[in-house]
Amino acid sequence: MNIVDFFIKILSVKSVTPDDGGLMKLIESYMSDYEAIYVNEGGVKNLFLSKRFGDGEHLCFAGHVDVVPAGDGWDSSPYEPMIKDGKIYARGAQDMKSGVAAFVQAIKYTEKFNGRLSILLTSDEEGDATYGTQIMLSHLKEIELLPDFVVVAEPTCEEKFGDAIKIGRRGSINGYLTIHGKQGHAAYPEKAINPVHNIAPVLDKIAGVYLDNGDDDFAPSQMVITDIRGGMEVTNVTPGSLKIMFNVRNSTKTTQDEVTAHIASSLDGLDYTLELTQGSYPFVTKRDSKIVEKITQSIERVTNMKTKLSTAGGTSDARFMGEYGIDVVEFGVINDTIHAPNECTGIDEVEALYEVFCDLIKKF
Repeated sequence: MNIVDFFIKILSVKSVTPDDGGLMKLIESYMSDYEAIYVNEGGVKNLFLSKRFGDGEHLCFAGHVDVVPAGDGWDSSPYEPMIKDGKIYARGAQDMKSGVAAFVQAIKYTEKFNGRLSILLTSDEEGDATYGTQIMLSHLKEIELLPDFVVVAEPTCEEKFGDAIKIGRRGSINGYLTIHGKQGHAAYPEKAINPVHNIAPVLDKIAGVYLDNGDDDFAPSQMVITDIRGGMEVTNVTPGSLKIMFNVRNSTKTTQDEVTAHIASSLDGLDYTLELTQGSYPFVTKRDSKIVEKITQSIERVTNMKTKLSTAGGTSDARFMGEYGIDVVEFGVINDTIHAPNECTGIDEVEALYEVFCDLIKKF
């Protein structure tokens, strides 16, 4: 079975989070000479396949087999792959069964490697990820089988295949801010405390502001207001409170404590409460890490392109590797139709991704 045939095979399986649709067993069977470890919890399946070739370093390829719901607006069946004009259309074509197909196929036909090769798969990356990759990593730590280096095959390229890899990700801080006041009649504003009026003069101190200057790896951490609401949707009653929600995609230079301090200085004198939650933490793999150097070299050999090292975008399971101190990079096909109707990826991209992974394994 070649890379395209295998890609089409796994695209044909409906595997909406957290249902793997039987893909774990299919891949385990396909990789029959690799030792399989399952850690399943909360309806989520996690599979770790590994094989020791020698005494060298442990290189792991990671990803997810689950996809988001198809939704409406498709020109073809989202779970019956369609080939048109050199592209394959199906849910998961970019995010991320292309990556899974490429690294499974590359590892399957590897005969020599000075170390251990492995695959880590989850069925809950698109969901809460509570019982996904992180519990498998916890188990691997317990049995002393954590990898030294990980490649997560998420779609990373921007305009051309090979133009970008991720060497880190920003964290995500969610903020819930309540400005307290005193409800009253609009005709007697002097008898009320209007939180809208109180926040208005200082809103520019928190809306869209940069909390740091960024660095070579990260853009500045910015406070982005996502929701403001208060009152009863009437014209004659002033609100008793105003609720503001915001998000900070933070670099390693900004923490929750610094967000709290910025709010305190900006809203000095106002009666407010603040709650912060951390959806994910920022991480970055050093540019001189072996995995960064080797995969950029493989990309250049296959594509003749100098790839960009990026930390932009949302989040992925790579964040869990970062928490364990594992050097991790992300590299996959072009990211322009993920989660959208008519999701697709080029056949040439999938073939090239397979070649990059083959080269990386060979030269590692």
